[in-house]
Amino acid sequence: MNILITNDDGIHAAGLWALEKALASEHLAIVVAPDVERSAVGHSITLNHPLRVAKVETNGGWGYAVNGTPADCVKLAVLEILETRPELVVSGINSGPNVGVNLNYSGTVSAAKEAALMRIPAIAVSQAGNPRQGYGVAADVVRILSAKILQEGLAPGTFLNVNVPACPPEQIRGIRITRQGISPLKETFHKRIDPRNQTYYWQGTETQFFDQDVETDGGVLCRNYISVTPIRCDMTDYRAMESLKGWDITTIKTTA
Repeated sequence: MNILITNDDGIHAAGLWALEKALASEHLAIVVAPDVERSAVGHSITLNHPLRVAKVETNGGWGYAVNGTPADCVKLAVLEILETRPELVVSGINSGPNVGVNLNYSGTVSAAKEAALMRIPAIAVSQAGNPRQGYGVAADVVRILSAKILQEGLAPGTFLNVNVPACPPEQIRGIRITRQGISPLKETFHKRIDPRNQTYYWQGTETQFFDQDVETDGGVLCRNYISVTPIRCDMTDYRAMESLKGWDITTIKTTA
């Protein structure tokens, strides 16, 4: 299988190369990733300056470094860099979890979403634990899921978001299929004054509160389960759509 590997932590990130090592033993795996860390850029793409690509060697492998976002990397790889369209895109292994509302900000998740928008099956994978404990479990889960996707397929416009808990491998209790949680982030800003007496702000450390519902991604992650969540690109709220039909606004005539 032809696999494109990317991330948002940058091409030199250890998690990226742990993933490449696990997949390259069984598949043709090519790395196309941001040249530096691009965390929390969401699904942004580059429009106002040119994208440049450099072939680099790092962490015992080689790949293409792009001066753009994770979504840029997927677009550019599929449309320009790779000779063959990938059969799977894997984004990660991210250092830190991507669950709940954080999916809206994550570059890791957005790279997988971009692939799904291009009708390519995709996996986003993140690890909540300390990187010093290694990425072996997360890489192995992706290896297993890749084989399953090849066998079973994924619905067009759907990708998998995988999160591995912050515990030693022997304490992981298993895998759970989950839904995205909705608990908010606790956010702060630090107000400061610069030497020219101008006010500026630093966004403070975000604290994420995991849903305690055992059906949610964060809920199982904090119970030492691996979370696998199917995410759809179609953001339509179909229940609200039916409710809106009852508003009888389609017959309203504007005065403009």
